[in-house]
Amino acid sequence: MTEPVLQLRDLRVTFDTPAGPARAVRGVDLDVLAGEAVAVVGESGSGKSVTMLATLGLLHGAHVSGSAMYRGTELIGAPPALLRTVRGAKISMVFQDPMTSLNPVLTIGRQLEMVMRAHEPRLGKRVARTRAVSLLDQVAIAQADRRVDAYPHELSGGMRQRVMIAMAIANGPEVLIADEPTTALDVTVQAQIMDLLATLQRDRALALVLITHDLGVVAGATDHITVMYAGRVAESGPVRPVFAEPGHPYTRGLLACLPRLDRRDAVQAAIPGIPPSPVDLPPGCPFEPRCPLAVPSCTEHEPVLVQHRASAVACSVVAPSDVVASS
Repeated sequence: MTEPVLQLRDLRVTFDTPAGPARAVRGVDLDVLAGEAVAVVGESGSGKSVTMLATLGLLHGAHVSGSAMYRGTELIGAPPALLRTVRGAKISMVFQDPMTSLNPVLTIGRQLEMVMRAHEPRLGKRVARTRAVSLLDQVAIAQADRRVDAYPHELSGGMRQRVMIAMAIANGPEVLIADEPTTALDVTVQAQIMDLLATLQRDRALALVLITHDLGVVAGATDHITVMYAGRVAESGPVRPVFAEPGHPYTRGLLACLPRLDRRDAVQAAIPGIPPSPVDLPPGCPFEPRCPLAVPSCTEHEPVLVQHRASAVACSVVAPSDVVASS
């Protein structure tokens, strides 16, 4: 079996708050293979972004434990100098909301040059500009030789997102993490951005980690899906089998919320209730208060992941006859 390029084991993140410790991530395991596209999905507050930010050492003041290995190099607790060599050059991230992620007083070209010089300090100005134009061209920005001198406010939201992607791939990373890359974009631009990410992944053999709450962008763009709820993995498996036959009630609820265009009588569903606070998690399964299949024993202990047909599911309601022992 191919070794994961990025491997998380028992990753935990806790924040100190006035109300008490907030356990935002609680023992997450995740494998990302070279060239694979992995979706990490869930509602806001499920721990998706915090998991990846902790992996890159970008959570100051948080208590982080567990393991995040990149090609055999431990990133959790690694010295800042080591993390600086990994961030951008080996693992890169497209942050949420391109409207506020770019420096408003620097041109697009200048910001791209700064990203490249972070790993190549001696890069010449002419070469850096040529590369910047090439990167803008690779992310399908028209008239790249002119746009390189534009300021962020002169670009549309979709173009700014393309610039953020250009910055993320500027130093040839092996892993690209895209955090809600289609947020605040209209449907047409969303499709264009997802097509761009798929093209870059294929052409550059990238391992792509797509963080999203929208399952609609997952089906055709990723190979594997990890569903998170209350800081833990609720279900994990290949995308097609999970979509065809989800095992966890939460995954079923998320899929039921998707609009259906193939049926006129389809009713838009919604998961009742709200996710629990990471400061005050309920006993047992954290999804139990919202689960239509909950039984009294669900409040007694928190379920662990077990193999359920094609995916691993953390649900004690899974029928024993449906559980397949892991080999």
